[in-house]
Amino acid sequence: MNRSKSSRAWLKEHFDDHWVRRAQADGWRSRAAFKLLEIDAKDKILAAGSVVVDLGAAPGGWSQVAIQQVGDQGQVFALDILPMHTIDGVQFLEGDFREQTVLQQLEQHLNGRAVDIVLSDMAPNISGMKAVDQPRAMYLAELALDFACQHLRPGGSWLCKVFQGAGFDGLLHQARANFAKVLTRKPKASRPRSKEVYLLGRNKLASPR
Repeated sequence: MNRSKSSRAWLKEHFDDHWVRRAQADGWRSRAAFKLLEIDAKDKILAAGSVVVDLGAAPGGWSQVAIQQVGDQGQVFALDILPMHTIDGVQFLEGDFREQTVLQQLEQHLNGRAVDIVLSDMAPNISGMKAVDQPRAMYLAELALDFACQHLRPGGSWLCKVFQGAGFDGLLHQARANFAKVLTRKPKASRPRSKEVYLLGRNKLASPR
C-alpha cells in the first residue's frame, strides 16, 4: 500500500532527526531516552537503589535510562499497552493502564514496596482532532498523577508528559497540592513545535495541602 504524502514526510523527518540517529548510535531504544537523561542531569531524580515505575514504557527508552541509574540495588517496574522487548533488570507488565485489573496487577508486582519515582511518558493514539486528543492526553496524565499520589513515598518524585491546552492548569493545580515543588521542563529532544512539556513534582507531601 502506498504511503500518503504526509506519512512519507513524517518518516523522512523522523529518520533525519538528530536525536533518532543519536539514539540508534548510542544503543537507546528511542529518542525519548535523551529527554529523561537531560531532566535527570538537571534535577537528579534517579538515584542508586531507587524503586521506579515507568508508565507508557514501550519501546523502553526511559526504562533503559532508569535501570542504568538505579543500578542492581534498585528496581524498575514498566507498564505499557504495547509489547516491549526484555530489558535486564526491568519487570515489564503488558496491559492498559486505564483498566482497573491492570492497575491491580501492577500493584501486585510492587508487593507493597514504596515507590521513589513515578515516570509517565504516556500519550494517546493521535487522531489529529484537538478536541479529541487533548482530553485523552489529559486523562492519562491525571491517571499517572493519581497513581503517584497513591504509591509514592513521602519525598518521592513524579515526572509526566503533558500537552499544553485544555485541562493543563487544573492538572498543575492538583500537582501543586501534592508536591512541595512542581517544575515544568522542555528537554532539547522534545520537538520545538510540539506542545508537550514535562511536569516534575518534587518531594511528595505526606498529605495534600
